[in-house]
This record gives sequence, C-alpha cells and structure tokens, in this order.
Amino acid sequence: MIICHCQRISHEDIDHAIDWMRASDEHVMITPGKIYRALGKSPECGGCMPLFLSHVQANPNAAVPAELANLRGKRRVRAG
Repeated sequence: MIICHCQRISHEDIDHAIDWMRASDEHVMITPGKIYRALGKSPECGGCMPLFLSHVQANPNAAVPAELANLRGKRRVRAG
C-alpha cells in the first residue's frame, strides 16, 4: 500500500527502513524524518503524516528503546 503519494513510499519501504535503522543501532529513536532520510526522500505536502505515523507506531521495531523510555519525567542532576 502506498503511504506517501508525493514520494511514492509504500508501507514496505517504511518497514524496511525501520528494520534497517534498528539493526544498525538498537538504541536509535526512529522518527518520520529519519525514515524519509533513510529512504533518500523528504516529505512534501504532509498529507500522508497521519497514515505514516500510524503505520510507524504499529511497527514493533519502531518502539522507543526501554533505556530511553520515560526520560522526560526524570530530573536531571547537575554536577557542581
């Protein structure tokens, strides 16, 4: 299924990019921008973003690594 018509990106393209990124770095934060860059493309109109994001979120390899989850709620300790 085509997800992004402007750039002709299919759901298989997105899945392959996610799998490739996860295999190369298990701690990578996978974002739509990184997926577009991995495919050598860039978004144009943005109309695909809701479908693009829902497809990315459904891919288990796109999940935030456990080591990085919930970092926003943790306080930073400053040295000094």
